[in-house]
Amino acid sequence: MELEQRNAYLLLGTNLGDRTQNLNTAIAFIEREVGPVFVKSSVYETAAWGKTDQPSFLNQAVGVKSDLEPLQLLKVLLAIEQKMGRVRLERWGERLIDIDIIFYGDVIVNDRNDLHLPHPEMHKRRFVLQPLNEIAENFIHPIFKEKISSILTNLSDELTVEKITKYNND
Repeated sequence: MELEQRNAYLLLGTNLGDRTQNLNTAIAFIEREVGPVFVKSSVYETAAWGKTDQPSFLNQAVGVKSDLEPLQLLKVLLAIEQKMGRVRLERWGERLIDIDIIFYGDVIVNDRNDLHLPHPEMHKRRFVLQPLNEIAENFIHPIFKEKISSILTNLSDELTVEKITKYNND
């Protein structure tokens, strides 16, 4: 059975090395191994979240068309992170690249160990919602039945998320 092509929304984050190049490299891998990227947000600089004693992050949301099954998509994205040199030492620690699946169409998955869709914490995090709102403000969260713009408007996260105009990865 062939899975229909869906729009997946991903969040990329990096706080080590050449952060702009890390985003560009990740997007190139995604285009080759997942599917065509049809939209990219601006790049945002964000103070570290969760573990705050580390460099700030660059974050970017992208929309990609994919016919990979959700768990297969996760495995491909984890392999891209590994190819780029990501080492997982601690939760919320420094990283060359982090690629999270925020939405996979309106698919809901709750796999205890591997995959949760939509991303279970996205609605609490400004660094996810602000770039996502730029490219998918009218997308409706399949569980909350709210638009991204509405979730962002009602968000209590005070973390500073600043659009960076000097970085452009088109």
